[in-house]
Amino acid sequence: MPLLTATASERRSAVIKALAHPSRLLIAESLMGGELCVCDLKELVGADISTVSKHLTLMREAGVLNCEKRGLNIFYSLACDCLGEFLRCVDKLACGGNKNTCC
Repeated sequence: MPLLTATASERRSAVIKALAHPSRLLIAESLMGGELCVCDLKELVGADISTVSKHLTLMREAGVLNCEKRGLNIFYSLACDCLGEFLRCVDKLACGGNKNTCC
């Protein structure tokens, strides 16, 4: 694999940081099942709307999420469908690389 440029590393870092919070990871995992309204995400996270909005903005700015306004509601979806594969790799790492004893 060729060496990454600083710009590519920064972009990857921004995506990883956007997922590196329990609430944001929960949002991303939930969106793997399809788009959700911001009101559903607020309920899922169990936080006030301003906190959820900050999480969603950070994720959108990092390129993790797409959003679409329909009437009074805003719907969010994942920008890429490979998140499940990434999380399976994370699970392997979190379990010491041994898929037979995964947590």
